[in-house]
Amino acid sequence: MKVTDHIKNAKGETLFSFEIVPPVKGKNIQQLYDNIDPLMEFNPPFIDVTTSREEYVYIKKSGLLDKQITRMRPGTVGICASLKHKYNVDTVPHVLCGGFTKEETEYMLVDCQYLGIDNVMALRGDAMREEQYFTPTKGGHPYAASLVSQIQNLNTGKYLHDDTPMENNANFCIGVAGYPEKHLEAPSLQSDLKRLKEKVDAGADYIVTQMFFDNQKYFQFVEAAKEIGINVPIIPGIKPIAVKRHLQLLPQVFKIDLPQDLIDAVDGCENNKAVRQVGIEWAIQQSKELKEAGVPVLHYYSMGKSDNVFSIGKALF
Repeated sequence: MKVTDHIKNAKGETLFSFEIVPPVKGKNIQQLYDNIDPLMEFNPPFIDVTTSREEYVYIKKSGLLDKQITRMRPGTVGICASLKHKYNVDTVPHVLCGGFTKEETEYMLVDCQYLGIDNVMALRGDAMREEQYFTPTKGGHPYAASLVSQIQNLNTGKYLHDDTPMENNANFCIGVAGYPEKHLEAPSLQSDLKRLKEKVDAGADYIVTQMFFDNQKYFQFVEAAKEIGINVPIIPGIKPIAVKRHLQLLPQVFKIDLPQDLIDAVDGCENNKAVRQVGIEWAIQQSKELKEAGVPVLHYYSMGKSDNVFSIGKALF
């Protein structure tokens, strides 16, 4: 079922969903199941599965280091199919511009169609670790809006190298990312909203936001989006702070602000166990306010750990 249909069927009730990261290749998938199992108590209608970019590794050959490119966390589509089968839940694979040609994207989407996966999240993706700025992959998409267009073309039976529309159309529900405090590369929030509207105009059906820690940023973002004609569901993304280092890391990586009350609470913690509890309590209060405001879904970034998300879900669902 499509994410948008799940939202409609909920009739105003806020749903619970979360995002997971595939295991590093060579690791057993059982650990992933062990983290997901407790969260199924809250009846998530869908689970997001991230896709990793390629990265460089150095392999020793004949006494020299040989630079090779690899993907450390492959298997997004396979994991989606596995979770769909194991838990009878809809899954949302992330589809990236970075690291994929248009042909490779089409092959991935065809696989999803055959597996009965109805939803995809279309993202530009980050720069590679060794790059300062995002560089489009040769033969790939430079922006998420053009990726959305390719997916929407499949929904009308238009494949890359076939002039005649196919009879067996795809029917993907397309999600995209939104940034309440603007994308780190955007010159302003207003310009970033214009880029978001381009994605919606290209065929995006819903939006999931980047993490934020001040709900007013989300409410203002939703209002600003409506003012420029964005009328699709906007799902808030929540990440509980877990370690003290997040005070520096999250603003540095995601260019987001943390409320002073949260900073003071984390600074006052003696260890990361206490920080994790502060993060849980803050996310619970965030989630309660968002739920009372009638958000369609509360979407949690679990990043492979479920104990804190479970504690939050237990307080709300």
